Amino acid sequence: MASTRHLVIFARQPQIGVGKRRLARGVGDLNAWRFQRLMLARLLHRVAGDPRWTTWLAVTPDSAAVRPTWLPRAAYGAVTAIPQGRGDLGARMARPMRTLPAGPVVIVGSDVPGIDRHHVAHAFFALGRTDAVLGPAADGGYWLIGLGPRARKRPPFDGVRWSGPYALADSCWNLGRAGLRWALLARLSDVDEATDLSPDHFR
Repeated sequence: MASTRHLVIFARQPQIGVGKRRLARGVGDLNAWRFQRLMLARLLHRVAGDPRWTTWLAVTPDSAAVRPTWLPRAAYGAVTAIPQGRGDLGARMARPMRTLPAGPVVIVGSDVPGIDRHHVAHAFFALGRTDAVLGPAADGGYWLIGLGPRARKRPPFDGVRWSGPYALADSCWNLGRAGLRWALLARLSDVDEATDLSPDHFR
């Protein structure tokens, strides 16, 4: 049986006063919550339900995956909610890499307004030729990481300095040290602070 492509969207259940704290300091808790809801709904509308891959929604807190009635309508029947589990970002991203059924796995965040299905399709295409693929972000991190079968056995997250300018470099170094090939996709920007926002993000 042919292997399945897995798209995993990492997201926090939108709650007022929880998550996106740097953004909330600039725009307030209510607008930060509105941003979370809008970005997740738009991303699910764009990429969930595409027959070229199976879409999973890795959520935090873990209890939000049990009865995900809070999800936007676009997600119903199109995604399967799973808990992110404990640990830092690397530990949480390594979990689906190690536990999902066979096939390439692509992980994206839910706070990158520019992600569309062609980005996801390009990532899976690239994984047919290399072990890993990363989408660089302007802040030195990355908005996407995809791993093929070899790289899934050794996710490149050990010792990565998250939430800073070295996350991409550290992950690529880990891949190279493991003898794995990797490629970069287009650069996109995520939204962490008020200065990253534009009026279009709320339309």
